[in-house]
Parts: sequence; structure tokens; C-alpha cells
Amino acid sequence: MRAVTIHRFGDLDTAGLEERPDPVPAEHDVLVEVRAVPVNYVDLVTLRGEYQFVPELPYVPGKGPAGIVRSVGAAVTRIAPGDRVLAMAEYGAYAEFVAVDHRQVYPLPDSLSFDDAAAMSLAYDTAWMALRERARLAPGESVLVLGASGAVGQAAVQLARAMGAGTVLGGVSRPGRPTGPVDGVIDLSGPDLRDSVRDQVRAVTAGAGVDVVIDPLGGDAFDGAVRSLAWRGRLVVVGFAAGRIPVLKVNYPLLKNIEVSGLQISDYRKRMPELVAQCYREVFAFHAEGRITPPLSTVLPLADWRTAVEKLGSRAASERLLLRP
Repeated sequence: MRAVTIHRFGDLDTAGLEERPDPVPAEHDVLVEVRAVPVNYVDLVTLRGEYQFVPELPYVPGKGPAGIVRSVGAAVTRIAPGDRVLAMAEYGAYAEFVAVDHRQVYPLPDSLSFDDAAAMSLAYDTAWMALRERARLAPGESVLVLGASGAVGQAAVQLARAMGAGTVLGGVSRPGRPTGPVDGVIDLSGPDLRDSVRDQVRAVTAGAGVDVVIDPLGGDAFDGAVRSLAWRGRLVVVGFAAGRIPVLKVNYPLLKNIEVSGLQISDYRKRMPELVAQCYREVFAFHAEGRITPPLSTVLPLADWRTAVEKLGSRAASERLLLRP
């Protein structure tokens, strides 16, 4: 099979599309023929060797492919060859085939195309887990989504709406970028975000603040978002796309009875696969009901993987980038 192969972290010049042996599914694995795979920010982190799970070199990047099951391991009974699936591989999906543990494979409804499923992967499960499991979002509560124009941000905005949130605010550093159905935009492009985020949120919530913050950015936006929380508010840290890992002064949680928690979605797949399966059942149901829509995507051939990676890294992509083997 053809697969993008990384030989040295942080050095794309030594990487390329190579011929590799087809994966052979182990006893509990499913072999998926990849039809579409997203290019994710976490792929860039992994390519630099900076992700929590560092793969052994050489390795094939890529998470969250959609495709068709071609064979299954001897112990697999709930998935069969020919099934259309979304497969949440930790890596290995920038390829024509990938073998994935059957617990990380989710049957697709007929209404969802491979492209749309791949565009939703790793974004909608992350957003769902942040809202449902970590933030415990209740109907009518208010939500601020930082990085609302990004993949996880747009997913969080849509899912918050589908879950019955009241006010949904989107924080963006580039005004004019798509955010989804928000009630107000919080400008993250100005100076002194520590004060300005809080002030903007208070202005649109009659001084109450927000019940939930979803933060994939970190940096200065986090500092302001913590201060914008209402009493008993919950902030979920999803990532640090802004670059700086912030530091929390714990007097904030004490004085306002707020919670700050983190989400590392790969751990849930490994430790609580049934909860992730529940996540995808609800996400797919929301899609079937028309309550969420997949993000717009641009599809490139697998051979153009480096173009896609560099476009995402420079923040030049306004749509979800997919690769098609």
C-alpha cells in the first residue's frame, strides 16, 4: 500500500509517500480501506515529536479515517467486512489501509458520507466529551467556545446548541471567520485579553458571566476566560493552539467555586470505549435529525499531504482539510 512515512520528527524533507506492506489485523483489529482522512492540528504536534504519545519511527501519521472494512481479526464479531465505518486510529491513517482496534471503530449511518464523517472525526468527539462529560452542560446554560472558527470550536458551538445550551458565544482571533450559530462573538484579536475577554462576556451576559468555557487555545485567552466564568462555572482545557501553556492561580476556583478540568480524548478511547461509542451514537443521531452539519471541507489527494499539513500549520485553511488515498 501507499503510505506517508515519517523518518525523523520535525523534518518533512525526509518524509514521503512510500510503498509499505499492507497492515495485517491482529485478533481484535479491523482492517479499514481508507476513503478519507482529516488533517488535524494534533498531526502537526505529533510530526514534531511533541505529542503525549510519541510513535516509534518510522511511522505513518493520521487519525480519524473513514472507510470500508476489508477484513477483521478472529475475535471481532460486531464489525464485518463491507461495513462503512469511522475508525479512530491513534495514527497510521495517511495511507490506503489502516488496522484499528475494533473498539475504536464506529459504524456510519447511510446518511453520512465518508468525507463528512472524516471531517467530523476528532473534532466532534472531542467537543462532545468536553461538553457532556467534563463540563456536564445542562439545558439553558451559557457557553463560551474559544477558537470558535477552528475544527473543535465549530463542533463545540453546534453541539452546545444541539444539547440545549442557552446563550452560545464564540471567541475568535480573526473576526469574520466562520463560527457556526453563535449569539455573540468575543474578539480575541485585541490586547489585554485577561481583562477584555471578561469585559466582553459580561457585556453580553448582563454581568453574569458564562457557565461553561471550552478552551482549545490556552495562552492569554485562557486568562480572560477563567475570569469570565459565572459562579460554579466550568472551564475545560482541550489544547494550547495559541502556543503558551497558561498557569492558573487557584484562588479563582476557590473564590468563585469554579472548576477547571482537562480533556485528552485519546485516554477516553483507551479507558472508556463505551462512552466514546455513546458519544458517536449521539453525534450521528444529531446529524440525522439535522441538528448539526459537518464542516465544509477541501479534499486533496494523498500525494499532496505536505501541502495540506503546511496549509494547516500556517492557518491558511478556512475549511477542514481531508486527504483521499
